[in-house]
Amino acid sequence: MKNLDDLLSEGVRGRRVLVRADLNVPLDGDKITDDGRVRASLPTVTKLTEAGAQVVLTAHLGRPKGEPDPQFSLAPVARRLGELLGSDVALAGDLVGESAKSTVAGLADGGVALLENVRFDARETSKDDAERESLAADLAALVGEGAAFVSDGFGVVHRKQASVFDVAKELPAYAGGLVLAEVEVLRTLTGDAKRPYAVVLGGSKVSDKLGVIKALLPKVDKLLIGGGMAYTFLAAQGRGVGSSLLQEDQIDNTKKLLADAADKIVLPVDIVAGDRFAADAEKETVGADAIPDGWMGLDIGPRSVELFAEVLRGAGTVFWNGPAGVFEFPAFAEGTRGIAQAIVDSDSFSVVGGGDSAAAVRTLGLPEGGFSHISTGGGASLEYLEGKALPGVQVLEGEA
Repeated sequence: MKNLDDLLSEGVRGRRVLVRADLNVPLDGDKITDDGRVRASLPTVTKLTEAGAQVVLTAHLGRPKGEPDPQFSLAPVARRLGELLGSDVALAGDLVGESAKSTVAGLADGGVALLENVRFDARETSKDDAERESLAADLAALVGEGAAFVSDGFGVVHRKQASVFDVAKELPAYAGGLVLAEVEVLRTLTGDAKRPYAVVLGGSKVSDKLGVIKALLPKVDKLLIGGGMAYTFLAAQGRGVGSSLLQEDQIDNTKKLLADAADKIVLPVDIVAGDRFAADAEKETVGADAIPDGWMGLDIGPRSVELFAEVLRGAGTVFWNGPAGVFEFPAFAEGTRGIAQAIVDSDSFSVVGGGDSAAAVRTLGLPEGGFSHISTGGGASLEYLEGKALPGVQVLEGEA
């Protein structure tokens, strides 16, 4: 893959550079609650602006239905990006329309413009190649002759979308620093990882992680299961899980996983249960086989934290995707905190994957520098580890 350094060495002063970033941040109204992805985009943007490029950013936010929707406007992102850069970021009122054209035309060397949510245009996510290609052509025309494209949103490279895949065929395409770093890290995880190799998976649904579990089990030494998905595994062992999150249609799959890899899969031995899903729920720490009827597991308990931590402290490589509990509720955050701290305390090559895990690190005040790499990838990382092709990477490698 040609990368950002290659582009910079060619020279970008006075050139427009279209950058596909991942700025899909969580919002509370118009307030960004975790700006991690905005901050992660800064190195690429800064390198380009300092080299005199006219930077045109495109990104999505949320899941609008292919038409403008004010609740998914990138206006809060433009404000935050401007604050972090220390300069104004012009926000276009549309994607490739008159506002976008005038905004891009007004850029000075070293300036930054952000186009409105790319998913306000239904062509972005269309399954019709011609529709996506038409949007890609419009984006290329917007930045004009002599422009380049930098793919820096690893969180979307598993999608065959206009601003990720098709535009890389319209313009000279380069991998941004984030994409390059993610690919290198994931190749380490799927290649000759330092042993022992431990994976921690959380999150709510077994079905979301089944493919990656099957792909990773032959490669890892230990697979630690937490989060909502743990209760389906516990139910597969015949344990009562009260009103905990449970995917009954996945019990047979989890039984098979447990039978095939009993020596690798580690499940919680105690649970912090709540009488309801609420921050102020009454809570009780119980054995993994003793969740009261009507109560739900909302975190792993202290004995489970120590069990997991013992594995993690001795690991050579750790991949963590998914919190151990409902860390957004302080009463049910200690399991996630304990896992994260054990990884920080280890000497492992450690990768935090997924938006929820990365948000937990920041929310719980853990040192980001305590991990070897905090991924911005989420679903893209899991698909890579599962062995699936990533269209947005393939096109950069000239394979699509």
